[in-house]
Amino acid sequence: MDNDKKRAAKKAKEEKERVKMEAAEELGLIEKVRERGWRSLTSRESGSIGGKISAGIRKKRREK
Repeated sequence: MDNDKKRAAKKAKEEKERVKMEAAEELGLIEKVRERGWRSLTSRESGSIGGKISAGIRKKRREK
């Protein structure tokens, strides 16, 4: 059972990273993230990514 939890946690982490990268790409920030990492983003840029992710989550919930 412990291995199942680890696999689920790893899968969730990978999915979260994929969604973040997708949002960064849509906002034109992907190169900055790839070259300098997430910590190089301004708070405004980070907030834009978070907003994009939140909007996507809300949209998925409405579609169900």
